[in-house]
Amino acid sequence: MAKCTFKTKAASELKDEYDIVIIGSGGTGMSAAIQAHELGMKVAVLEKNEGLGGNTNKASSGMNASESNVQYQNGIIDHNEDFYRETMKGGGRMSDPAMLKFFVEHSAAAISWLKDHNIVVDSLTITGGMSRKRCHRPSSLAPIGAFLETNLLKVAQDEEIPVFNEVRVTKLLQDDNKKVCGVEAETKAGVKTIKAQAVLLATGGFGAAQDIIAKYRPDLKGYKTTNQAGATGDGLKLAEAVNGQLVQMNLIQVHPTAQTDNPRVFLIGEGARGEGAILVNKAGKRFVNELNTRKIVSDAITALNEDGAYLILDQTIRDHFKAINFYDSVGLVEHGDSLEDLAKTIGVDAANLKETVAKWNSDVKAGSDSEFGRTTGMDRGIENGPFFAIHIHPAIHYTMGGVHITPETKVLDTNGNVITGLYAAGEVSGGLHGNNRIGGNSIAETVVFGRQAGIQMSEFVREHK
Repeated sequence: MAKCTFKTKAASELKDEYDIVIIGSGGTGMSAAIQAHELGMKVAVLEKNEGLGGNTNKASSGMNASESNVQYQNGIIDHNEDFYRETMKGGGRMSDPAMLKFFVEHSAAAISWLKDHNIVVDSLTITGGMSRKRCHRPSSLAPIGAFLETNLLKVAQDEEIPVFNEVRVTKLLQDDNKKVCGVEAETKAGVKTIKAQAVLLATGGFGAAQDIIAKYRPDLKGYKTTNQAGATGDGLKLAEAVNGQLVQMNLIQVHPTAQTDNPRVFLIGEGARGEGAILVNKAGKRFVNELNTRKIVSDAITALNEDGAYLILDQTIRDHFKAINFYDSVGLVEHGDSLEDLAKTIGVDAANLKETVAKWNSDVKAGSDSEFGRTTGMDRGIENGPFFAIHIHPAIHYTMGGVHITPETKVLDTNGNVITGLYAAGEVSGGLHGNNRIGGNSIAETVVFGRQAGIQMSEFVREHK
């Protein structure tokens, strides 16, 4: 995946005061920074890691939106009501209705806002739990996360928005009225106190925080994670220290398709299944609707008790999901000139695999999955060699719970009151996704609520200057 050559600022260049301090340099933080900067705010982005982007860099499928110009240009008629209903259903009807309504109704605007910044996502695919192609991605079919982060950083660089890496915020500062008025941070140049009218927590989730996972979901203790190592729940701890309320912390998503055979875990994006890949067990047979919700697919794989399962695809599917090239470059993809060759390589029943693929291809032509009722991701069969397989396991992928916020991204305390001056958005927040995040909704969330945070903080600063 392409790496951004963005030049960060040295900690010694940190000023004593900004209008807005943003903690985290992923899609949420950078969207907020750009939006606030363009509204006239003096902004600083603080990133604890050496590298920028957090989990955003690891996203691969796309970003969901309904009623977008891209959909109409591709002949797809979609409705916000359908997007809302399907997301609510996919999340076990546990999504915060007001947050979800705002998210859906501002999703198309997020696509247009990116285009206004020359970040174009004009190709469409589909993810589990969705009825229409509303997952937007670049026409190059590059993985969405690195593409988005690289381009947001380019915008930030062009607009001279300062981003500081290896700056770890350890404390939120409050005045006598409990208003958040800045941060305390550890830097290479020592501890630094930075004043601000507003502070945004854009720190991501806690998928790599075994201590927090063990507290809320002891059954998942020891699970591997697709998250980057810095996803340790820092924002949650900062919020709790100022009486911020946490919600739905037990709701942790296990992604069905991760490659966990090596020390470094790789998420195998849902887009592969959206473009036509299937899952088979060791007997070489399908066992689930591959594009059901992540929870259902993960549970089905675990129930096999067979050390995971295999994702099966052909060259045509690979051509439509370019992330496979990256997975192959790091040794995750098995090859076969024929299905028999592939079956032998991965140790599944060759006759069954041939029969399974033939049945799938027949169902694709008929437009109906006679075995598991799959209705999406059936644009193409598995017919054109060479053929490919990836060994997958479920892994901790996303933490739906987090800091309790309003649709305006304002943080609430344990009594349900707004903590003045403190905002949160992205995976650090809870409530949007219910008990299961739909694929393509997290990247959309970073832009929709990142922009919202930038707007809301800018309005707050203007009112208090």
